[in-house]
Amino acid sequence: MVKHFHELFPTDKKWRDRAEKIAEKTHELSSFLVNVLKVENVGAKLSGKVTWHDACHALRDLGLKTEPRKLLQKVEEAEFVELNGSDECCGFGGTFATKFPMISTAMGEVKCASARDTTAEYMVSADSSCLMHLQGLLTAQKQPLKTIHIAEVLTARA
Repeated sequence: MVKHFHELFPTDKKWRDRAEKIAEKTHELSSFLVNVLKVENVGAKLSGKVTWHDACHALRDLGLKTEPRKLLQKVEEAEFVELNGSDECCGFGGTFATKFPMISTAMGEVKCASARDTTAEYMVSADSSCLMHLQGLLTAQKQPLKTIHIAEVLTARA
């Protein structure tokens, strides 16, 4: 949202400029590592198969697709496998999940089924809301697949 704060001030140049300066200094984690620091290998080590869920905001608003994949592909002992439909919404979408719980659940179940099809042990994302929603569904289904934030993967050492 910080990248869009300037839109709140269409007629106030002072506040719009301030918001734009803050946005220039604000980065999503994978974008910061790959695009700003030019780092793809952070020395992470995680044994197992991982897949990536593209969160709607990161993919559609920030245009991030390759950055997290580059990082995950460099994690030692991890096998990255692409998730079929990785760019499809998981169904959480903020208030969408509370306004349309049946649709939200159905969308999440489709995402979980796709993730299970990869045989991955971990479904990784950078959106805590997506991860919470999907893990809740996986737990209810008694599935062994675990959701994990990309920061946890990148700080793993064994």
